[in-house]
Amino acid sequence: MRLSPEDIATIKAAASDVFGSGVVVRLFGSRRFDELEGGDLDLHVETDANDEVDSQLRDMRSRLWARLPYDKIDILVSRRGVTPRGFERIAYRDGIVL
Repeated sequence: MRLSPEDIATIKAAASDVFGSGVVVRLFGSRRFDELEGGDLDLHVETDANDEVDSQLRDMRSRLWARLPYDKIDILVSRRGVTPRGFERIAYRDGIVL
């Protein structure tokens, strides 16, 4: 996994602050692999269903851009209890829980 311990702590803290203590964050995509270089930061956030997910997503993205050195940060949000589709299935299957 190509994230520093500091990056992981920053991601987890931002997710917890924004989505609450029950949030689960997974790293998926190319940064999972130590042997690769570059790539964007692909995160999967699993949270309880609520009406504020869109604003929470913007808030988390802003927090991460301010604190992490990555040019591109993609965050996929899944609501707990909803059947995963598309990239959500990939994130659940291949993602590494941070």
